Amino acid sequence: MTAPRTGPRLWDPRSLRWKITALVVLACGAVAVVIGVLVHRATAERGERTGRDQAIARLGAAEQELSRTGRRPDNASLQPPAGLPQPLARALEASDAAGQYALWYDVQAPNWYWMWAAVPVGDGQVLVVRTDMSATVRSLQLLDRSIVKAALAALAVAVPVTVLAAERMNRRLRHGSRTARRIADGDLDARIGRRGRARDEITEMSTAVDEMAATLQGRLAAEKRFTADVAHELRTPLMGLVTAAGLLPEGDEATDLVRTQVRALRALVEDLLEVSRLDAGAESARLDEVPLGELVHEVTGKADGDVRLRLTTPATVRTDPRRVERILSNLLANAHRHGAAPVEVTVTGSRITVRDHGPGFPHDLLAEGPQRFRTGAAERGHGHGLGLTIATGQASVLHARLTFTNAPDGGATATLDLPAR
Repeated sequence: MTAPRTGPRLWDPRSLRWKITALVVLACGAVAVVIGVLVHRATAERGERTGRDQAIARLGAAEQELSRTGRRPDNASLQPPAGLPQPLARALEASDAAGQYALWYDVQAPNWYWMWAAVPVGDGQVLVVRTDMSATVRSLQLLDRSIVKAALAALAVAVPVTVLAAERMNRRLRHGSRTARRIADGDLDARIGRRGRARDEITEMSTAVDEMAATLQGRLAAEKRFTADVAHELRTPLMGLVTAAGLLPEGDEATDLVRTQVRALRALVEDLLEVSRLDAGAESARLDEVPLGELVHEVTGKADGDVRLRLTTPATVRTDPRRVERILSNLLANAHRHGAAPVEVTVTGSRITVRDHGPGFPHDLLAEGPQRFRTGAAERGHGHGLGLTIATGQASVLHARLTFTNAPDGGATATLDLPAR
């Protein structure tokens, strides 16, 4: 059984298209952040270094003018140490011991940034100059905004290009998945083929899937031919056995045993012939208006073993009654042979449900569907596994849906959903 499928959704975040796009966006964003941080730090350090050089040059010129003229320069101020801002005073104490100018970059003033420089000049006075760094800071801010705009512009170009590039790969992958589903649904002639000139991993995968489908098709065809040939070859000697068994004397225990085994062999050969016809696609339905409740009541009445029938608003469906009878007969035979009483049949609308109270279907059957000559588990009894295979094939001819599940409280459940009228 194949899972229900849905078409690709353009805005599905789970799509490979958007995963690739997100990866590109993350990569571009990471590169932009790294470059932006490096450029910002380099520009900020260069601006601060330039401000320090300017402040030191102005302080040196002011100190020379003060020592030459004895008057305070116009671009400097003389202050006692107690009147200095605390950060500058601490810097002055540290620099005084080293014989250097005291520098302080004041970035706390709103919208204004200053580079302070100070040096003691005697008489308890400190010569102080400050350089306006606002233009440098605003240039740095403008640079940051320019970097952000450039990154956004790059993403605005990269994202559509990435989506378009990923869409081509997505189309190839979707084509491959659709083809694989067609193969799984029985279209063994379906092939992915080579699309475009690309020679990449997708092309390798497509080639591998096509080779696998061709190999699988050959093996299945050989299996179908073998099944058909065996069934046809057995049919002629079987008719001889049937005729010979009919000539045996009545009332003999050996005669009864031979006739029982011949009937079993004849049923097996007929099942094999039916499987071969279903495999070859030689079966077609003859549709008619059928009251489903009456048909199921008639089939359950002819079944071997007790059957509990419950009709809940049975519908009239357009189907092939002979094939529905064949499906239901095989499901009932399987329930009686491999399950346990009571066997219940429920008809609701166009749905027929057959349930037993045995060990349930094996996991392999639930996962892979019925397999010919496999019953799946010892506890399900013995058999050649053709009954459910035939039921599944006949349901496919009717375009019906046959599903197999296990009931929560035990037992196997087979559900036949016929097409609505």
